Amino acid sequence: MKKIVLALCCIAWTSLSAQTKITLNTDLGKTQINKHIYGHFAEHLGRCIYDGLYVGENNTKVAHTRGIRNDIVQALKDLKVPNLRWPGGCFADAYQWKDGIGPKENRPSMINVWWGGVTEDNSFGTHEFLDLCEQIGAEPYLAGNVGSGTVQDLIDWVNYVNHPGGSPMSELRKKNGREKPWNVKMWGVGNEAWGCGGNMNAEYYSNIYKQYATFMTSWTNDAKLFRIASGATDDDYAWTETLMKNIPHNMLSGVALHHYSVIDWNKKGPSTQFSEAQYFKIMQEAWKMDELIVRHSTIMDKYDPEKKVALIVDEWGGWYEVEPGTNPGFLYQQNTMRDAMIAGMTLNIFNNHADRVRGANLAQMVNVLQAIILTEGEKMILTPTYHVMKMYNVHQDATLLPIQLETQNYNFEGKSIPAVSASASKNESGINISLTNIDYTKSHEVTISLRGENVSKVSGQILTSGSIQDYNTFEQPEKIKVKEFTGAKLNNGVLKLTIPAHSVIVLNVK
Repeated sequence: MKKIVLALCCIAWTSLSAQTKITLNTDLGKTQINKHIYGHFAEHLGRCIYDGLYVGENNTKVAHTRGIRNDIVQALKDLKVPNLRWPGGCFADAYQWKDGIGPKENRPSMINVWWGGVTEDNSFGTHEFLDLCEQIGAEPYLAGNVGSGTVQDLIDWVNYVNHPGGSPMSELRKKNGREKPWNVKMWGVGNEAWGCGGNMNAEYYSNIYKQYATFMTSWTNDAKLFRIASGATDDDYAWTETLMKNIPHNMLSGVALHHYSVIDWNKKGPSTQFSEAQYFKIMQEAWKMDELIVRHSTIMDKYDPEKKVALIVDEWGGWYEVEPGTNPGFLYQQNTMRDAMIAGMTLNIFNNHADRVRGANLAQMVNVLQAIILTEGEKMILTPTYHVMKMYNVHQDATLLPIQLETQNYNFEGKSIPAVSASASKNESGINISLTNIDYTKSHEVTISLRGENVSKVSGQILTSGSIQDYNTFEQPEKIKVKEFTGAKLNNGVLKLTIPAHSVIVLNVK
């Protein structure tokens, strides 16, 4: 009898310790979550641009506006995409922008040496990209060619898109059909300078950056440039320190960081039929983003205690083997609930570090890597990642609310990572709380204590599915979709709910 009582006590204690407890201070918010954390990335890679975003002006099968797919435009408008990075990536440091302007019949073709060795006709260039940005309401983020271009090339590009008139480049723009400047603010000064952008060391790149940045000029306050340095990959903290130390901060608006969730660069694993071991490894890599941001931010704080220079995580997401039978250079992969977990966890991390992280770009927008949209001819589907980013867009430009979180770990073969991540913000619609449970099989009870103001109503949305390997297909485009969540109960300022395994929930409280 004593043994039975003891066993029951142990069960009760285990149940109690499995709970996630969150304390949310609704009146202590100070930092704004910059909407640009929710940015996207469209590189000339595989079917992202051609046969993805852009189907050509003469296409009679797919509805489009000046060659840009109407269904994709609507989906991106619904997503509230704040900024879009283009034309790369590695492609950026091989791209000659002047080949992509003017009458299309006169544009020279090029070989995409980085991605598949395919020939491109340059029919999608500066005007087409900026047209896309205007159609979806996003700010353009242009990645300049530093690796194989010249300072003059970049000066001319800035002049072409931003000068109001009277300069050779602004007159060329007008000749090509655009009277008013686009006033592009966000500029990357090269990409991955430590690798495909030129195989430079940090000291050399710092000098190159200063040279290029010196001649990137604004003519009006409306077009004040936000110059972003090519930053570190993963845990190359020495790169960040060198840039922060060597580049005058009045020339530096942001420093980039790239981190992908990868099992092994030589054996990335499948995008759909993955094991729990492969899933856990990907979650470990995604959770590593928190440590990377903390440590890079600590270095930046040393040289910039007022946090004037932003950390811009302009490439992130999951990376797996390509789908069987597809071009290895096109990086086309399916998108499962595992990718929803990466997105939910990562966006919570970005939100909670909003004092330093003020921009990010998911890789990539359409048909490449952790895409939010997949296309096949006239068909288009929205992926689980799309749905998470739409659920989370309530945080854009809202005030970050500080939280204290205690959660049980997700354990696998002697290793562990936090099972539940969360972030919260406040805007005119109320208090928004996002929760992601990455646990492979276990649901978690969540208790949220709201301090600082009286609340009386709660509503919510949930994204979940029967299996972590589930994904949307062109035959079943809505197998995974956002549903109303009514399982949160509010009583005297305390929220209680159960979040299922591999699920994302966003709550609104007012």
